[in-house]
Amino acid sequence: MSIPAKSPRHVAIIMDGNGRWARKRGRPRLLGHRAGAKRVREIVEACPDNGVEYLTIFAFSTENWKRTQEEVAGLMSLFRRYIEAEAQDLVKEGTRIRFIGDRLRLDAKLQRLMNWVEALTAHNTRVNLTVAINYGGRDEVARATKRLARDVAAGRLDPEEITDETLPRYLDTHVLPDPDLVIRTSGEARISNFLLWQSAYAEYEFVDTLWPDFRRADFEAILARYTGRDRRYGGATA
Repeated sequence: MSIPAKSPRHVAIIMDGNGRWARKRGRPRLLGHRAGAKRVREIVEACPDNGVEYLTIFAFSTENWKRTQEEVAGLMSLFRRYIEAEAQDLVKEGTRIRFIGDRLRLDAKLQRLMNWVEALTAHNTRVNLTVAINYGGRDEVARATKRLARDVAAGRLDPEEITDETLPRYLDTHVLPDPDLVIRTSGEARISNFLLWQSAYAEYEFVDTLWPDFRRADFEAILARYTGRDRRYGGATA
């Protein structure tokens, strides 16, 4: 397969619509989340063939704790089972997995699994999958600012030398390039506190498809549209 020269290097996805997908079928919301988890593999597998080196998915936000205790517990159980079930396939397929977000509120077993699979896949290079769990853009910036302030207080950082290139070194995503393209499924046209700093110059696509129905063909159609865009980063039209 020929990869377009202007393919996005980093794609981020807000995977929305699992609950509505289940409700339309008269099923529990957790069934929708399980269906959505299965969709992740198809999109990850499509990335290398389309020149996408980095894929970041929004799995659980800092605001999602407001959902029912049953749904939150079910999601945490789903995350644990997903890691356990997918770990060896991730290794075989050359996928490196990372997690971003505040891990301290997550249960100890899930934290151990996250650390384990990150170490297990650390040498993989075919595609970089980043999963945002207990993540919020404002929370991330606040945590990064605390780390930056500690370095200033300790004399490791001169406040007069701080620029817009300084804070990114303290973000959860400091080892990742900024996203070129952000996709949100389910028809909602908002970014929901996702990668606020990093996506300042990203292209956006809002699609009506619910996440469990989002297929490789949908993904590739969006990538094709992306290649026709002129990204000027604030510069004048050519």
